[in-house]
Amino acid sequence: MNVNVEPSGGSLTDLAYLLLRDRLVMLEIKPGEPINEDRLRTEFSVGRTPIREALKRLEQERLVVAYPRRGTFATDVNISDLSHISEVRRTLEPLAASAAAERATAEDRAALTELRSKLDTTAPSGDNTELLRADVGVHRAIYRCVHNPFLEDTLVSYDNLATRIWCVFLPRLSGMAGHVDEHVPLLTAIIEGDAKKAGELAAQHVIGFERAIRALI
Repeated sequence: MNVNVEPSGGSLTDLAYLLLRDRLVMLEIKPGEPINEDRLRTEFSVGRTPIREALKRLEQERLVVAYPRRGTFATDVNISDLSHISEVRRTLEPLAASAAAERATAEDRAALTELRSKLDTTAPSGDNTELLRADVGVHRAIYRCVHNPFLEDTLVSYDNLATRIWCVFLPRLSGMAGHVDEHVPLLTAIIEGDAKKAGELAAQHVIGFERAIRALI
């Protein structure tokens, strides 16, 4: 199961970008690990150009770093970045949730209703990795409802960085199911068009993430 929940289709570069991004975000490619372009070309069934274009995008998003004559590597996860990332997310996540509540189309609300139903009726697996993937999927769905591609890209980028920090602590985290369950009232607020409540719940969610990580540092 991949983190990305974008529709299928698009260019080969988009495909390579999404597949590689998901591996980096979930630390399936470990921090500091070299990126093997030849292996990725074979696994993704794409040429050299899509891989290199995807890597350029991922470097801008701080997920990979390229060194002359050395190659490209997955970036390290620095816990010291938590406060900076959280500062941005405490501003943008409530903004996005409020905007989604106001701007979501009928089709958007139907999709969120279906997503809420899945969260509400599926018993927690106890698998923190799968729970984290579900968490990321909800965030992506909300961001799309903002209908602002610039804000969406920024939100996704910072959520990716936050998720990488989650992954470092995932084996030690407890209460992950409860963290994901927080999305049910948030989705309800967006579906019902309650912008104020949606913003408040999103803010609480981000603050809860930071507290949970800091408790383990």
